[in-house]
Amino acid sequence: MKKPINPYVVLALAVLLPGAGHVAIRQAPRGLVFAFFVLLFGLLTYMSTTSDQSFIGRHAGGLFVWALSIPDAYRRARMSQVTLRAKLG
Repeated sequence: MKKPINPYVVLALAVLLPGAGHVAIRQAPRGLVFAFFVLLFGLLTYMSTTSDQSFIGRHAGGLFVWALSIPDAYRRARMSQVTLRAKLG
């Protein structure tokens, strides 16, 4: 069994790029789903707002999904670490 990656490294990756934290903890399909929905909802909110909105307002949907993916990646990395420690005693 491989040693799990440090949860703080996973957290940093998740902040830098949507889905990267999940890919680092070997849950690539989940990370790719998050990345897809960041792009999808970012595009949907971009298309449904007017040009006088701020950048954050125009991409709020994608940023929201990204914000949800960050603690999810950290929590999953932390659970892997705790599970391994419990198995090793």
